[in-house]
Amino acid sequence: MSNFNVSSFEIEETEGVFTFKNENTTIGFVRFNEKGEVEYIFVNPIFRKKGLATKLLQLVREKTEKEIILQEPISPLGSKLLKSLNKWK
Repeated sequence: MSNFNVSSFEIEETEGVFTFKNENTTIGFVRFNEKGEVEYIFVNPIFRKKGLATKLLQLVREKTEKEIILQEPISPLGSKLLKSLNKWK
């Protein structure tokens, strides 16, 4: 995973959602609640493996000031992300 410069993206925050966008598309987003539970996270396949999911989760952690809890993953990628979160504990 490489460090990716997100400064060229717009970060939009609405209630319970952070979204990375550029002028052409949605790069990724995360939906969460005030308990720090992540209900859904998505990164556009073109932009995967660049650390964007981690950056989205960091935004959730900063906003909620809670430990991140992922709801039961529904995909193999979700399971991989859950394993990578163990480094935060």
